[in-house]
Amino acid sequence: MTEKVTKPEAEWQKQLSPEQYHVTRKAGTEPAFTGKYWKTKDAGTYACVCCGQPLFSSETKFESGTGWPSFWQPLDEAAVLNHTDQSYGMVRTEARCSRCNAHLGHVFDDGPAPTGMRYCMNSAALDLKPKPDEKNTNEKTSDAKK
Repeated sequence: MTEKVTKPEAEWQKQLSPEQYHVTRKAGTEPAFTGKYWKTKDAGTYACVCCGQPLFSSETKFESGTGWPSFWQPLDEAAVLNHTDQSYGMVRTEARCSRCNAHLGHVFDDGPAPTGMRYCMNSAALDLKPKPDEKNTNEKTSDAKK
């Protein structure tokens, strides 16, 4: 089992940008079509911006048309906890990081095969770690241009 990460609110505020703090620690939502990952197609692993736990693979990312990065499954089901969210007069399933309890976004059952799920995440809650071979390819390309 992964060790839990807990910190005082003041420490989270120092570590995170105001937007990241609002989204992950206060269960906020970034406006649609504004996050840095909603349309990226870069290969890699999306990790929790708070604790670094790997959450999603770019291989399960798809264009949902919602304006937020969407995935049809987490890397490991145990990495993402689902909770009932009854805020704003709606009943939704909230997704949180199992390691640090960061709010990531919401889960819906209108996604593509093979799972039929749509993990609709906030870019501010994620940190894309490029695949090592992809990074090396890009570095070689930039070195060749020098």
